[in-house]
Amino acid sequence: MESRTVIRRILSVALLLGVSLLVFGRDASACSICRCGDPTFNAFGPDIYSAGKFRLAVDWDRFDKENGTSDLGTAGSLRLAGPPSRRFSPRDAGNITGNDAEVENRVTATLSYSFGERVTAVVRVPWSFRHLTSTDFDSGDSSTTVTNGLSDPEIYALVRIWGSSIWSEVGRRSWISLVAGVKTPWGQNNLSEGGVRLDEHSQPGTGSTDVFGGLSAAYLIDRSSSLFGSIQYRATGTNSYDYKYGNVTLANLAYERKLGKVVDGVVELNYRHSQMDRVAADGTTDPNTGGDILYLSPRVILDLGGGLVGRVGVQIPIVKSLYGDQTERAVVGVGLTYLF
Repeated sequence: MESRTVIRRILSVALLLGVSLLVFGRDASACSICRCGDPTFNAFGPDIYSAGKFRLAVDWDRFDKENGTSDLGTAGSLRLAGPPSRRFSPRDAGNITGNDAEVENRVTATLSYSFGERVTAVVRVPWSFRHLTSTDFDSGDSSTTVTNGLSDPEIYALVRIWGSSIWSEVGRRSWISLVAGVKTPWGQNNLSEGGVRLDEHSQPGTGSTDVFGGLSAAYLIDRSSSLFGSIQYRATGTNSYDYKYGNVTLANLAYERKLGKVVDGVVELNYRHSQMDRVAADGTTDPNTGGDILYLSPRVILDLGGGLVGRVGVQIPIVKSLYGDQTERAVVGVGLTYLF
């Protein structure tokens, strides 16, 4: 076996071990910070249509956020299902009585199949590891909840509605696609402790059915570089506990360039606008959720040979205009993609 092939295999094993260590060696938890960037481009790049081909990707991502709580009672109860007296409205936002610190490690398996050169179907199945620490500033009490379980699978399709003519051996120089799909409510959303349902943001799944749609496009600048862009809107549903995560608008712009035979570099801008979460059927919202954020996202892609590709990247928040009292930190991701 050639030394180059051996080195590639070693790198692939190292990446897999890295994912395992990072996932199982840390605490975890999550919030409504997870939807930023284009998951299809992240997993498969701009060459989304490969007729009759399956692609499998496995990704690990770590999210980190803190936000204030503004309830009359225990910190964190803003997000618990309870009587109206335990809920609040935006006028309470100035009275921050506590803090929630949330971290999530998420492992997502993504499988795609291309039907000809015009339609690609995608299924994403995430597993979430969450860690939520709630602190009450008045009493100084702090409580920590650790959970893990199946998050909400997504099913969607990309349909190419326009494409330029074939450009040499690299294929089409540009294309535009429609994307549409559904986030299922199949993740766990009823975890409890001592007979009491855990905080909404400790639940691996949202418990709601969401629908989403948008446009994506790619343009091959030359044989070594390309541009990719997408925009998407997600309309979220309400779960059985009257909680509704805010609707989300996403926009992404990416530049990819070959840096050698094995290494590609990608630089992205990922924008997200989300509405406030609705915490009760009467329309009460959580004032410390939602807002706007822009990430700068550099990423390195490694061709490991044999159809295997490794990915390492980070999303760095560079512009934040979040509602209420919120802090979002960098998102770290590692992944592997296999074409077969």
